[in-house]
Amino acid sequence: MRDPKWLKWVRIIGLGLLGLFTVTPIYVMITSSIKPLKDVQGDFHWIPTTITFSAFRDMWSTVPLAHYFVNSAIVSSIASVVSVVVAIFAAYAVSRFRFAGRRAFSITVLSTQMFPGILFLLPLFLIYVNLGTAIGVDLYASRTGLIITYLTFSLPFSIWMLVGYFDSIPVALDEAAKVDGSGPVGALIRVVIPAATPGIIAVLIYAFMSAWGEVLFASVMTDESSRTLAVGLQGYATQNNVYWNQIMAASLVVSIPVVAGFLLLQRYLVQGLTAGAVK
Repeated sequence: MRDPKWLKWVRIIGLGLLGLFTVTPIYVMITSSIKPLKDVQGDFHWIPTTITFSAFRDMWSTVPLAHYFVNSAIVSSIASVVSVVVAIFAAYAVSRFRFAGRRAFSITVLSTQMFPGILFLLPLFLIYVNLGTAIGVDLYASRTGLIITYLTFSLPFSIWMLVGYFDSIPVALDEAAKVDGSGPVGALIRVVIPAATPGIIAVLIYAFMSAWGEVLFASVMTDESSRTLAVGLQGYATQNNVYWNQIMAASLVVSIPVVAGFLLLQRYLVQGLTAGAVK
């Protein structure tokens, strides 16, 4: 039965309003980045009266944006890759094997998502500072400490998500690999991981995005040498002025790699690589 015509128009109008609500902030960010500072701070105009690209040049010298960019890229990449690698083995063990404490482990992993992140801020800060004082392991104000911090949040969710994905992969694939002479690790690497590529990439994207845009822990656990982009953008606001056009330009530049990577990998999120695999 076809939907009424009025319902079709309601959907079109609703999607149009939702699209407008989504696109408007992006449009304001782009137009503000090509305006002189006086035009951004003055009366707002939807269409720029004067176009200049000086903000894209000045943003690199106002704050060490390139250094912050490198820090974010290193921290986010290592944290996401390590999280996925560890989650793959942990999720495969939970999905395929029955061992003592399996249910308790699964519940513990899931329960970590119930607590707000700010609850762990002070304990982690004290642990890092005391480790540096006691045994000389400098985790506070370092990229290594920030990577470990992000792993504590992305790893439990990655394990929980991959367990559900591995459960959807037929066990017959593992058994077929074992018949061909592969052990559990061989079956995981040669059969399960290729079949679970969409789920693994989805977890990788989640881990990378959560680390790339995190502000709370990065603002406390870093100093000038280890500061990331999410915190470094605050440097455009000084005691005397706020460089709004440079903030918009920097926000646009730092979002391009993430958006481009997501657009390139999004097809893996919907691919059903397991279709027909048993046959």
